Amino acid sequence: MSVVALVPAAGRGERLGYGMPKALVPVNGVPLLTRAVQGLFASGQVQHVVIAAPPSDVDLVHTATASLAPAGGAVHVLSGGAERTDSVRLALEHALSVIPDTSIVLVHDAARAFTPPQVIADVVAAVRDGHDAVIPVLPVADTIKQVDEVGVVVSTPDRAGLRVVQTPQGFRAETLKAAYCSGIAATDDAGLVEKNGGKVHTVPGHAHAMKITTPFDLAVAEALFAGEQA
Repeated sequence: MSVVALVPAAGRGERLGYGMPKALVPVNGVPLLTRAVQGLFASGQVQHVVIAAPPSDVDLVHTATASLAPAGGAVHVLSGGAERTDSVRLALEHALSVIPDTSIVLVHDAARAFTPPQVIADVVAAVRDGHDAVIPVLPVADTIKQVDEVGVVVSTPDRAGLRVVQTPQGFRAETLKAAYCSGIAATDDAGLVEKNGGKVHTVPGHAHAMKITTPFDLAVAEALFAGEQA
């Protein structure tokens, strides 16, 4: 049975200011997408990666990633959708139709290019242990305030019960398919499963799984991982 990772990478990445798809923006000379795909395969758990790329850059993304798969594995590249959810849906449909023995599906952000392979392996292991949905998380370090529409604080949630969510998020293939067939909307895939009545389990995340979305994030990543080889 195959573990398939879906990577929605069709975003244009305007906030990074590179004039190219965010997933292809380099960190110390190596594109985020390349690093993310290498990390997935380095976990030793993923056999296939399905990338939803900008329609105009499918060939470019294929050229950049096709050689990253180990023996017995493969990288699939297809045109992504207008929104992240559309890209995940398209990638999931592709995986279930082209890779019929898909049993576990991961959804991973290319922007979390430095997620340690061990975190990826831990997510897969937790799904194999019987959990329908699994997410890596970190404790919340800052005090959080809930405010109303005019910016007035209405409550201060206890941060002891709050977590920052990272990727990859892992699912039994049937669970994620059912969530996407439900017609429910959510801000992330685990939220979709949760709204569809599923339970979401957590495993420890890692600070290196930071999401790179702004020039500041990019500068931090380049400083933290200077000299690291892809």
